Amino acid sequence: MSGRLINLITQSVAAVMGGNAARDAWKETGPRMPAKTIAGAIRGVRIAPGKMMAKVVWSLSLVCLMAGATFADDRDRLLGIWKLVSYEVEVQTTGQKEPVMGKNPTGYVVFTPEGRVFFALTGEGRKPAKTVDDRANLLNTLVAYTGIFRLEGDKWITKVDVAWNPEWVGTEQSRIFKLDGERLQVLTPWRVMPNWADRGMTRSIVTFERSK
Repeated sequence: MSGRLINLITQSVAAVMGGNAARDAWKETGPRMPAKTIAGAIRGVRIAPGKMMAKVVWSLSLVCLMAGATFADDRDRLLGIWKLVSYEVEVQTTGQKEPVMGKNPTGYVVFTPEGRVFFALTGEGRKPAKTVDDRANLLNTLVAYTGIFRLEGDKWITKVDVAWNPEWVGTEQSRIFKLDGERLQVLTPWRVMPNWADRGMTRSIVTFERSK
C-alpha cells in the first residue's frame, strides 16, 4: 500500500472520530487532500447513532475511490513525450552539483498508454567516433533504457528489459517524480552510476518539459 493512500486513510478516520487527531495527522502528512472534505462527505450519509464502525468503513471506501482517481490522474498526465531540459548530478560526499552531461544535453523520455517507458539522454558536444577509444568514451555521455513501468505514489518504477548498460537489464529502476504544469521533475536514488563511477555515490536531478 502506498504512503499516499495510508496518509489519506489516516486523515479520514481521524476526522470521523473527531478530536485533535485529524489536525495532527493533517499537519504531518501535508495538504494532499483535506481531511474535513472527506469527513464531511462521510457525515452526509445517514447512519444510525453509535455505528462508528460503519462510519469508518464508509471512510475507507471513499478514500480508496479518491486515491484511485488521483493515481489514475497522475498516470494520464505522465503519458506522452517529454523533452530534456537539464541534467545535474549531486555528489553525496561533497553535496556538489555538476552538469556531467554538459550545459545543453539532449534527450527524451516517452511514456506509452501500454505501460512502457523509453528513456534516452545524450551529453552535450558528442561527435562521431574515429577510434575504438572514441567509441568507448561515447558510452559515458549516453543513458538509454526501456521497460514496463508502474506507479507507486510519487515514484515510477521500471522493470528494465533493454539498456545501454547490460548491468541494468532485469533490474528495477525507481525514480521520484513531480508534475508541475508542463514540467516533469525527476530525482534518482543514490547509486554509483557507471558513466561517472569515479564520483562515488551520486543522484541525478533531471528536468523535462512536455514536447509539443
